[in-house]
Amino acid sequence: MTITITLNNDSIYSLDVSPALMVIEPLLQAGNISSYEQQLRLEINYEQEENDPRELSEIPEVRLWFVRLDTKYPWVPFLLDWKAGELSRYAAMLVPHQFSSKEGIQYNPEALEIFLMHKIFILSDWLYQQNIVSPSRLKSLAQILGYELDDAFFEMIEKTN
Repeated sequence: MTITITLNNDSIYSLDVSPALMVIEPLLQAGNISSYEQQLRLEINYEQEENDPRELSEIPEVRLWFVRLDTKYPWVPFLLDWKAGELSRYAAMLVPHQFSSKEGIQYNPEALEIFLMHKIFILSDWLYQQNIVSPSRLKSLAQILGYELDDAFFEMIEKTN
C-alpha cells in the first residue's frame, strides 16, 4: 500500500508541514508504524516558471520545506519508498549537491557522510524504541547512499542503546 503526502506551492512557501502531519500522525497513532515501512511517497506539485531549469532539489524553498519536515520527523526515511527513489530524493533535499545531466546527482561527499551517520544514529535509536532491532535495515539505507557499514559498527551502537 502506497501512502502519499502531496505538497503544493502554498504549503512549501509557508513551511506548512500539515500535509505530512495529516498522513504521518494517524500512522503513529495506529500503533504499528513498522507496517508502513518504505511505503511513503511525496508528490511535489511545485509550479515553476517555464524557463526555470532547476530540479526541485535545487530550489531553496522546496529544500527548506524538507528541512522543516526532517526536524519534525527525523526518522521519516524509514517510511520512504526507497525503491521508488524517495530516499535519494529526500537526501538531495538535505545534502548539498550538484546536478549533472550526464551523471545525475553528485552529492558533496563529506555532507553526505554526515547526513548518513546522522540518520543512522537517529534511526537506530528510533527503531530500538519501536522494538525493531534490525541492523540490516540501516545497512540497506547506507548502501542506497553508496556506503558499506560493518557489523562491528552496529554492535557498537547497540551497546549504547
